Amino acid sequence: MFDKLRQNIGIAAESGGDPGSAARLKEMVAVLRKHDIVLGVTPAKLRMILEDLGPLFVKWGQVMSMRPDFLPAEYCEELTKLQSDVKPLPFKTVIAVIEEEYNCRVGKIFAAVEEVPLGAASIAQVHKARLVGGEDVVVKVQRPGIYPIMSRDITLLKRAAGLLKVISRSQDVVDFNLVLDEMWTIAKQEMDFMVEADHIEEFHRLNHEAGVSCPSVYRSLTTRQILVMEYIDGFPIDDFERVKAAGLDINVLGRRLGENYVKQIIEDGYFHADPHPGNIWIRNGRIVWLDLGMMGRLGNRDRAAIRKAIFALANRDTFEMKAAVLTLGQAKGSVNHTALYQDIEALMEQYDGADFSSLKMGVLTNQILNLLRVHRISCPQGLSMFARGVMTVEGVMRLCCPKVSFVDIFVRSMSLDFKRNFKWRDEIDKAKREAYLLLRKSVQLPEQLSNIIKMTMSGQTKVNLDVTGTEETLRKLDNMVNRLVIAVLCAALLLGSSTVCTTNMTPKFMEIPFLGIVGYMLAFILSLKIIWDIYMKK
Repeated sequence: MFDKLRQNIGIAAESGGDPGSAARLKEMVAVLRKHDIVLGVTPAKLRMILEDLGPLFVKWGQVMSMRPDFLPAEYCEELTKLQSDVKPLPFKTVIAVIEEEYNCRVGKIFAAVEEVPLGAASIAQVHKARLVGGEDVVVKVQRPGIYPIMSRDITLLKRAAGLLKVISRSQDVVDFNLVLDEMWTIAKQEMDFMVEADHIEEFHRLNHEAGVSCPSVYRSLTTRQILVMEYIDGFPIDDFERVKAAGLDINVLGRRLGENYVKQIIEDGYFHADPHPGNIWIRNGRIVWLDLGMMGRLGNRDRAAIRKAIFALANRDTFEMKAAVLTLGQAKGSVNHTALYQDIEALMEQYDGADFSSLKMGVLTNQILNLLRVHRISCPQGLSMFARGVMTVEGVMRLCCPKVSFVDIFVRSMSLDFKRNFKWRDEIDKAKREAYLLLRKSVQLPEQLSNIIKMTMSGQTKVNLDVTGTEETLRKLDNMVNRLVIAVLCAALLLGSSTVCTTNMTPKFMEIPFLGIVGYMLAFILSLKIIWDIYMKK
């Protein structure tokens, strides 16, 4: 199988005259062979495969760990263990990239650039520097040639996507082409530092408040491959010794963090999608958000659905929760509403009698996303980022300030948002409009009933009956009929071929009529198809 895979994919790679693609393909196939991918893929095996394939795949695995609507929960949990261990670029290479981007000597822009990087990742690495004017800044430099490398790997993976089918316990097959498209879209955004600069400025505009900030951007020095930002002289929020030494109350900081993150979600619909402690720093008692390359968005419809889901859970309203779940996504096909209702009811029973303050928002959102995945209901990218972000923030708050409840902050913010947006005049106008529409429909009701009676008496009434839950039964029946038809064709071909073989019909092959041989071969092929279908069904 691996030889056939290499052969099929290698033809396109070699025909394009790209020896690098052919060499990379051999390396990828060797990794897949090493982990016996033909025997199936487990969460741990998928993580090890990505680690062996290199830092770019580690980055993609980290991104996909935020997509529980694509991957089953056990795979997402395992992929969160991926750690980037990237060798830093040589300092000469960093200087060369800077000089090539600015088309001048590095000394004309920076008075000094520290040789040891602050951090190195698969796409870029960060150095502290000082501008000629004396300001301390952070320079984010993209690795040279990273775009064609990632583009090549994505192309090769798409051709090999037939092997990469991750099967969950529920036997749902993940569409890897869809996953790869998602990863490539995010990767292209992260490789354009102008996009990250836009993120930072929009975030600063929405969160420029007391106690919260983010680094400012030097727009005149920022390009697609270089990002220059304000240097933050602070420390991570989970550095408890420095928090205590600075005379700060960690509970106050935690409450401020939770309130700001809920504001990003509920009010702005624009939130930090990777809020781990390394991206949340403290400077002069203020929370500073770092690394805004990956941001999530939620539209008004999504935020309203999230509110509806929370209130439905609080009121134990299964019907309302089902409506919220359907609002959050778009069905890819027909939805088995009975099964969906039963699954939601089972989900609600898990929280029956539980203390609402102990609810974990991230876990609940992941459970809802899993329901969407099982019932083949697609959801927007922002919702999965929301789930991952909320789960991460909850983890940070449990670590730093366990006495502060993120759910309490979330529910209180939703209540305040409802009160803030509630206006009696708007509600009265809405009630007037609905009353007018109801009156118009009531006046038309006798006429409509009369028309229905006339159509029924004249035999023109038609009733369309849609029985929920019959789709699977009809599909099985259709498959059974198809197999029966193929079996009848096999029998007919065998009988017909046997009859032809008793005649002197020409042409002949080894004294057997050629037409009879063709009939036997077709019957044999159809028989193999039936046996294969039965085997695959088991």
